[in-house]
Amino acid sequence: MSVFGTYEWAVKNINIVSGCSHNCKYCYSKEMAIRFKRKTPESWKIEEELKTDRKLKIGKVSGRVMFPSSHDITPQNLILSLKTIKKILEHDNDILIVSKPHLDCISRLCNEFQEYKKNILFRFSIGSSNNTVLKSWELDAPLFEERIECLKLAFEQGYKTSISCEPMLDNNISDVIDRVTPYVTDSIWIGKMNFLLRRLKMNGYDDNETLKKANELLNWQRDSEIIKLYTEHKNHPKVKWKESIKKVVDIEVSQQKGLDI
Repeated sequence: MSVFGTYEWAVKNINIVSGCSHNCKYCYSKEMAIRFKRKTPESWKIEEELKTDRKLKIGKVSGRVMFPSSHDITPQNLILSLKTIKKILEHDNDILIVSKPHLDCISRLCNEFQEYKKNILFRFSIGSSNNTVLKSWELDAPLFEERIECLKLAFEQGYKTSISCEPMLDNNISDVIDRVTPYVTDSIWIGKMNFLLRRLKMNGYDDNETLKKANELLNWQRDSEIIKLYTEHKNHPKVKWKESIKKVVDIEVSQQKGLDI
């Protein structure tokens, strides 16, 4: 069975809070939380510790662990995130740390986990190099410059680094690729926006202005444009393609979790 989403990258996901203060309009986790009445559109940005985390026990996992997948690492949950990452690493697990990164948070992580560098791969989410675009979709997440500073910091401190451009937020993702490539040791993942109109409606962002931008984005990501993007970057040694693009350009989709290929 074909894998998609976070399981293209890791065999196990770990999360410690419900909600995310970044409050991205297109967030799949927000959609799910609202659908199953765990949160409302208004309460999603309030981060609440999951009760299960107080008893979180992590042993050795056969494959890479992703942290987090349904929220982010923010100043509000940094201390709890540090404790959780340490639990994961203490059992010699490989961890994929995914974030729209805050410089204070990444600086703390880099300082705390020097001895575990071989087990850590950072993957920073950057869907556009345009701050106006970022703010229109990712309301309270860090701006482009801060995310790049986080990437440089991790790279200069000897950590393995990668980028997620999923979802792409405009039609100039080549600029992101060019600007991050010097500081990426592993990969730059490119992916489409998935289920956008459905998620915007559930998340409470179906106003005319947002829907206009959404339809523009979907038009930019029609098959003919994806094929052009793939043709331009298919020989880039660090660019990889998410399942949403593989299906368009006829690349075989992985059948096994966590291969990160």
